[in-house]
Amino acid sequence: MTSQKITTLLIISLIITANGFTKEKPNVLFIAVDDMNDWIGCHGTTPAAITPNIDRLAKRGVNFTNAHTAGVFCAPSRAAIFSGQFASTTGCYDSALYFVEHPQIRPLQGSFKEAGYRTMGSGKLFHHPAGAVDLRGWDEFHVRTQRQRETGYPMDSWSDEVPFPDPKPYGTYQRTPGAPKSNGSFMDFGPTPNERENELADSMRAQWAVAQLKKKWDTPFFLAVGLYAPHFPNYCPQKYFDLYKRHEIKLPPYKEDDLDDLPENIRRQKTNRSRIHQRLVKLGAVQEALHGYLACMSYADAQIGRVLDALEASPYSDNTIVVLWSDHGYHHGEKGDWGKHTLWERTSNVPFIWAGPGVASGATTDVTVSLIDMYPTLIELCNLPKTPHKLEGTSIASTLSAPAKAVDRDVYLPHMFPNSYAIMNRKWRYIRYKDNSEELYNVQKDPDEWRNLAKQPGHEKIKKQLASKAPKTFAPPAPKRRSKRDLIFEDESFRWKK
Repeated sequence: MTSQKITTLLIISLIITANGFTKEKPNVLFIAVDDMNDWIGCHGTTPAAITPNIDRLAKRGVNFTNAHTAGVFCAPSRAAIFSGQFASTTGCYDSALYFVEHPQIRPLQGSFKEAGYRTMGSGKLFHHPAGAVDLRGWDEFHVRTQRQRETGYPMDSWSDEVPFPDPKPYGTYQRTPGAPKSNGSFMDFGPTPNERENELADSMRAQWAVAQLKKKWDTPFFLAVGLYAPHFPNYCPQKYFDLYKRHEIKLPPYKEDDLDDLPENIRRQKTNRSRIHQRLVKLGAVQEALHGYLACMSYADAQIGRVLDALEASPYSDNTIVVLWSDHGYHHGEKGDWGKHTLWERTSNVPFIWAGPGVASGATTDVTVSLIDMYPTLIELCNLPKTPHKLEGTSIASTLSAPAKAVDRDVYLPHMFPNSYAIMNRKWRYIRYKDNSEELYNVQKDPDEWRNLAKQPGHEKIKKQLASKAPKTFAPPAPKRRSKRDLIFEDESFRWKK
């Protein structure tokens, strides 16, 4: 080879590297949303949110319709995602602090850092209270205010400087006398001024991500942005409420005696919880509550669209893997519940979409996967180093490249305490509680989980088979949420007392 050809190849190589176009180390855009269930447009559900940007991402990638969370609410789900280990191993059943209890765990962003990536994060990637962000491994973790940097990185998505509805509370549920005592934002929904959209926390997080995509990076990057919407309170600009006609919003499927065939303990708990739904029905406010949630889904979708537009306009568009996920789903009256924390479909099923190099285009699959699969999959796709701790997910890289050939598998989901869990696949959901009570649903025939088959004859074999996929031992729960007195602030960082 002549010296001129060698020089030309070297220049091309440098240009490719400078623009992040390295086949072995693609860039990663990691987008999280909070409390978003599977009512996205491309899933064809009832109700269905207006989500054109999520839908267009699905059209150019792989859309998983049978993806499940790794924890039944924010803290354990995010702890499992970033640690790669379930709560039954870390003890983080209701804790986000895996990095305090198990400092030997290398978090996901740490593996990217080890591989030479530029690591950048913002928003609700971890849990939102002070002290919950694992700051290790980030070149930059962006928050909106200096006060956040000095007080343990709380997300403060609805702090005093952002616009609120007027009046507040706004929704019928909280405004009408007799509302149960709460933190004041739960079950509230209402519009904020359109002209102040850019002042909302999620808008600012999306704008920060857009700004990073406009910069020139000489190394591959891991860019992670977490949106708080559609988590309560369901506040967002008026224009997203205007996308829907409230009286035309279809209700999710309800069954009046849905709790009757549940085990006694869980039936009692959910009967108490159903008072929220009963109050909404009495007030004639079910569609109002759905309206607020759907509007916030559309607002989150708009912020995702801004980031995707910036990626497409950047030199990184051809070599960036995009991963979109929600930390868990959400009930809206199904089984009498408004919220998460359950082992049923409405909590576990989540939007989960991949696109980019190594990912098939325009594919939808119902193969069963878990959010905990993200860590090992990214290790394979991005050539990251082996972790010093065991990862409990399964790489789905082969499924992403050829989803039609994917073989279904059983997926595990721990509950909020040891010895309580669910096992899911395309056909079955098996639930076992710590008191040894059970539920079993044939989700192909009964997608709404209305008929508990656990005590019906002829199902002992499948229950035993599914139960065998649960851990043989469960770690004891990590210490309860630590007092703020145990959180030590140091300059623009923090640490927890031992």
